[in-house]
Amino acid sequence: MSDFRYYLSIFLRRLPLFLVVAGLISGVAIAVALTLPPAYVSQTRLLVESAQIPDRLATSTVQMEPQEQLQIFETRLLTRANLLGIARQLDVLEDQDKMNPDEIVAAMRARTSIRRSSRRDAATLMTISFEAPRAQTAAGVLNEYLTLILQENAEFRTRRAAQTQQFFQQEVARLNEELDAQSAQILRFKTENADALPESMEYRRSQQVALREQVAQIDRDVATLRDQRGRLRQIFEATGRIEGLDGTGQLSPEEQELARLERELADALLVYSEENPRIKLLRGRMEQARRRLLEAQSGAAPETGTDPARSMFDLQMAEIDARIETLQARKTDLEAELAELAESIARTPANAITLEALERDYANIRDQYNTAVGRLATASTGERIENLSRGQRVTVIEQPAVPSEPTRPNRVKLAGMGVGLGLGAGIALIVLMELLNSTARRPADLVNRLGITPLATIPYMRTRGQRGRRRALMVVTVLAILAAIPAAIYAVHTYYLPLDLIAERVMNKLGVRG
Repeated sequence: MSDFRYYLSIFLRRLPLFLVVAGLISGVAIAVALTLPPAYVSQTRLLVESAQIPDRLATSTVQMEPQEQLQIFETRLLTRANLLGIARQLDVLEDQDKMNPDEIVAAMRARTSIRRSSRRDAATLMTISFEAPRAQTAAGVLNEYLTLILQENAEFRTRRAAQTQQFFQQEVARLNEELDAQSAQILRFKTENADALPESMEYRRSQQVALREQVAQIDRDVATLRDQRGRLRQIFEATGRIEGLDGTGQLSPEEQELARLERELADALLVYSEENPRIKLLRGRMEQARRRLLEAQSGAAPETGTDPARSMFDLQMAEIDARIETLQARKTDLEAELAELAESIARTPANAITLEALERDYANIRDQYNTAVGRLATASTGERIENLSRGQRVTVIEQPAVPSEPTRPNRVKLAGMGVGLGLGAGIALIVLMELLNSTARRPADLVNRLGITPLATIPYMRTRGQRGRRRALMVVTVLAILAAIPAAIYAVHTYYLPLDLIAERVMNKLGVRG
């Protein structure tokens, strides 16, 4: 009980200060609540609809979450240029001519309320409301907001779809140029290395084998002609003639046998070596055939020294030499072709690696080109969907209406909050001052601070006159405070700035509405 009396005495001692703070704040709040002009709030609701064409049939190229799309619209709607333009077009604010652009933008944002709602497996909604001193103005501002949002939605989606299509058009054109350049490079490489390409490798190897066979055959033919020339020389030197023994111009049986054995030996040498028994057997039979030919020729009368036989011998020898020379020239040509083939075959592996790299790059570019063409088709379909408004879109489900009654302010609520704030501020000030005051004013303070227990306490005794004067001073002070607060509020409202405008500016700065 003593503590209550002590705290009550403190409160009574600080009562003037409490009345100043509480009265000032409460008076201002009540005055503002009474003087604030009526405010009209208009509201509209938007809905984000899903695409009208199923994704499995045709997909739009503008893929965006509804919440993200609405957030973009909100950010672009509340830009400085848009708010200034709407405010000046509709003359939204009172005393707008006396406000600078920053104040106008802050006031417009403070009066605009945007709420988004989205739940799983539920539609995404957006509610926009605007507060204005006139009902027509509130609805007009919301109509301007809707126009900007719907225009931004259409332009945003069509612009993105067009940009996507344009990107893939450029990509297809770029890849097409790269394909042409790569094709030209491959064609140029094949033209420059036409004789050493991997696809003709088997043909050139078979050609090389055939040319080697021709060179071997020429060597055999040359060897045969040389043997024939030597045999002809032997026959002419031995017999003095070049025809057979029967005088018919044909070879004798011994000569035919020797020629047959020579052909068999030439054929066998292509397969067997000199040490092979078959080769040795054929050479032995050739020696026997030569001996028989010599024995047969020795029985005939030699006809040496005749001019016709010598002429015929020289003619045949010249013919054989010409054939040998022709075969040697042909062999030289074939060996040159073989050298060229060997050089092209040696260059083929390196050309194959280079050509493979070029064709691999071509295949990669072609795959990219085919992918880009497919995506261009998808982008063209998506651009068509957006131009026809068949994709995801924002629709208005509740048009802005002109409010018939003021929505704000709630004068009772504002006044009550102001009185409560004033009382709380006054009590808080008294508590703060007492916490900062370290003076000992009762026995408990002496015990707690000095550790001294007093034997007795003598209260301060005031006379009846002192108590009367104290009460009179208290009453006069309270009356003065109660009279000064309204006077101060009136002076501020009249000579400085109306309280409603002060409250408006404060709420605009704080971004809240009453």
